[in-house]
Amino acid sequence: MSRVTDPHTYKRRRVLAAGLALSAVGGFTALRYGERLTAGAGQVQGYTSEAPRLSGNDKDAAASAGKSHRLTTKHAATHYNNAYEFGWDKTDPFRRSADFTLSPWSVTFDGLCHRPGTFDIDELMGMPFSHLEERVYDFRCVEAWSMVIPYNGRPLRDIIKVVEPMGAARYVAFTSVYRPDELPGQASAFSTLEWPYVEALTLEEAVHPLTFATFGVYGDRHLPQNGLPFRITVPWKYGFKSPKFIVRITFTKDRPNATWHRENPSEYGWYSNVYPSISHPRWSQATERRIWGDGDIERIPSRPFNGYAEQVAHLYPGSKQQYR
Repeated sequence: MSRVTDPHTYKRRRVLAAGLALSAVGGFTALRYGERLTAGAGQVQGYTSEAPRLSGNDKDAAASAGKSHRLTTKHAATHYNNAYEFGWDKTDPFRRSADFTLSPWSVTFDGLCHRPGTFDIDELMGMPFSHLEERVYDFRCVEAWSMVIPYNGRPLRDIIKVVEPMGAARYVAFTSVYRPDELPGQASAFSTLEWPYVEALTLEEAVHPLTFATFGVYGDRHLPQNGLPFRITVPWKYGFKSPKFIVRITFTKDRPNATWHRENPSEYGWYSNVYPSISHPRWSQATERRIWGDGDIERIPSRPFNGYAEQVAHLYPGSKQQYR
């Protein structure tokens, strides 16, 4: 797998249309890359995730670095998922998603932005799927299991620039699709969640270089069990903070309600950054089960911000408790 590690090379190879003084419809296709890129976990504009996961005194640094680019198998990552729209069991998303309609798919941008509108997913990609950037990110679930997954997409901030958030916008809410006829979890009489699912970030988090508008995984865009055809990937937070099946993006002044935080705020913080020293009320977050494949699981230490502290810790000054 080829990788772009030099930030200057990365910037040279990335081609942006001059200016954003285009209509929003044309703006997404104007934000093109010159070719398909591949970047490692955090290898974006000079960032590397390997640096924060290892210390200079780590006696096992060489061995850890040797594992740093290993991927979870596609089978494991597409057959063991949380997507409660399909059901509560880890196998439900794979078993129950065969009839989920992936196309056509459109996303509405509204709220405090200068260029609201509804756009087809191909407009958001701005290029053929095969030309999208690939990033390898560590994924950490709040349930203390993790994977290493290659995501296909583009920085979310490129899309946000086109719709031009207003100066008063401080937060971004992401609303997932509501189709109880196709999503049995939404139709279940046993579900206590309020549908459709809503997740939210601060605008500063949403435009961070690591926040990724995701249209595929493992080079495959036809995997609804993984939240496709359009999701957001925020690698330094617990996985439920990376919203799936997005159909609406809303810019707000006040902090939006988020589904899991509203459901149980003591267990699911609004920020939900990965803090190994702050336990979930029902289990420790100090370690995680790293899933590499069927039967190939190891117990490893969890890292602050899931290993991306060097890149994102500055977003959260002060006590960790206020950013739970």
